[in-house]
Amino acid sequence: MSSGRVHVLRPEDLGEGERQRWRELRAAAEVPRNPFMEPEFTAAVGLVRPGARVAVLYEGTEPAGFLPFERGPLGQGRAIGLGVSDCQGAILRPGLVQDTAELLRACSLSAFAFDNLEPEQRLFLPYAAEEHATFVIDVEKGYDTYESVLRAQSPKFLKTTLAKERRLGRQVGPVRFVFDERDPAVLRTLMEWKSAQYRRTGRRDRFAQEWITRLVGRLAQTRAPECTGTLSVLYADGRPVAAHFGLRSSSVLACWFPAYDPAFAKYSPGLVLHLRMAEAAAAEGIGLLDMGRGPAEYKDSLKTGELAVYEGAALRPGAGAALYWLSREPVRRAHAFVRAHPRVASLASRALRGAGRLRAGHRR
Repeated sequence: MSSGRVHVLRPEDLGEGERQRWRELRAAAEVPRNPFMEPEFTAAVGLVRPGARVAVLYEGTEPAGFLPFERGPLGQGRAIGLGVSDCQGAILRPGLVQDTAELLRACSLSAFAFDNLEPEQRLFLPYAAEEHATFVIDVEKGYDTYESVLRAQSPKFLKTTLAKERRLGRQVGPVRFVFDERDPAVLRTLMEWKSAQYRRTGRRDRFAQEWITRLVGRLAQTRAPECTGTLSVLYADGRPVAAHFGLRSSSVLACWFPAYDPAFAKYSPGLVLHLRMAEAAAAEGIGLLDMGRGPAEYKDSLKTGELAVYEGAALRPGAGAALYWLSREPVRRAHAFVRAHPRVASLASRALRGAGRLRAGHRR
């Protein structure tokens, strides 16, 4: 058990020395350097979420760890940016031993919920209720090697996608890819496409939540070595046909919000976009594209492997923990049941799409 002090601060109150120590600890971790775990992401969330906090764990006068989180009613805590963050957990000095209940008490938290806890998070892994796969593209050995992997595991997919890219150029106009587009109008177009996709498939529209739209806008302006907002765009005849906004570090591109113009669906512009993103990332020295958890046909086609992430909550006995369990646990178990039964999952997906079409019809 750690006997060090714990100071809880707002993200904007962290000093540059503390942020630099955070980066050093992150660099020493034996996991991919996901940009969601960098201080810049927490700082951006702090600007749009009033409950954002950072617990700083001290050994003497030296920071030895950081836990970014959000605090809600009755001390119900959650990972910073939960709902959109694809990598979560504490940033700790290697070998640091800390009691989880003691840390929650120091943060005045009754619970700490997570849904994308990264591996090696010994502080919270004992509280994980489920393990999920996050799908990755490994381009560590270069894009040509990645293409050779695709040819071996799904030769028809690669051949068809490249043929569609050529057809797009012939039938629509010259195809151009920009890895790091700075035009804010294209970012707005991407968010409009994504909102329409959420509604079309019957899912909650994340961009209907003002804080998420503001967060993406903030991160689009963030340019740090280990956390840079990156808008990638596929153009045809000068018109954007597919786009993606994510975050990149020096070694990981965290894929976040991909979408395309449905008018060009027959050309599979989203798949073409991902191939060009992989090519550009490899050229930048980035070795891993993390497409996030959740099954999707395009991920199955593009992936080279999977990593584990975890969902659950660390609870400290009390009214807040009981309220968290009653409000979240039945829903989580229902979702787990659906995922474990493919036929039920298929029916649920069809029902969501049907609900989306009905809502669209009412709006017209």
